[in-house]
Amino acid sequence: MPNRRSPTTFFPPGAGQAGPGTPIPPTAPDPDSRVEKFLQAAIEVFLEKGYRNARLVDIVTRSGGSLATLYQAYGSKKGLAHAIMERCIGGFAESLQTLHDSPLPPEQALPVAADGMLEEILSPRHIVTHRIIVAEGMSFPDLRDWYFEHGVAPPHRRLADYFTREKTAGRLELESPIVVANRFYMMVFGHAIIGSTAGILDASDLEWIKADTRAALAIFVRGMLPAKRPPG
Repeated sequence: MPNRRSPTTFFPPGAGQAGPGTPIPPTAPDPDSRVEKFLQAAIEVFLEKGYRNARLVDIVTRSGGSLATLYQAYGSKKGLAHAIMERCIGGFAESLQTLHDSPLPPEQALPVAADGMLEEILSPRHIVTHRIIVAEGMSFPDLRDWYFEHGVAPPHRRLADYFTREKTAGRLELESPIVVANRFYMMVFGHAIIGSTAGILDASDLEWIKADTRAALAIFVRGMLPAKRPPG
């Protein structure tokens, strides 16, 4: 039986806490390195064929490397998938860090961070990741569960920390930062996530999706802003 989780606590207690398997955001890769070419080729092949149907020989052929070097660098097709997911996690973490570091009020800070999050969500590597965990997650539960533990739960916790901070500062009025963080992603990014996973949106749609996302975010934030009190 699948795990049943409370609708107000989507992630189990302790999920997302740092541990030995928690990936560290990578440094900027060298696009000309053999290892990087393998990864970019894998993203292209996974996009075209799906993770299940992708073959290592296709990735090696496209990258111009050798199968022995690929095995040495990533170990397996699953190793390539993990590496792609870690890049996604690192990219998303940068936008969350921007949000945490911002001195601006939420109605100004959140749109800036959301633009960066959306750029990551519509990147080829993130589309590949979403397709693996959503479209093929039942067939590859270890990849799906690893990504939820390391790539979904930690951002959720960091976002909940942000909403807690803004609630304490009196800049937002909300009952549960955890619930608000849970609802944030699908309300603000749901259109982009579902559309890109289904294959009807990609990075070429970024500008108009940003406008759509800002509109959704404005509605989201407006519901949490403190009521204006009449002067006097």
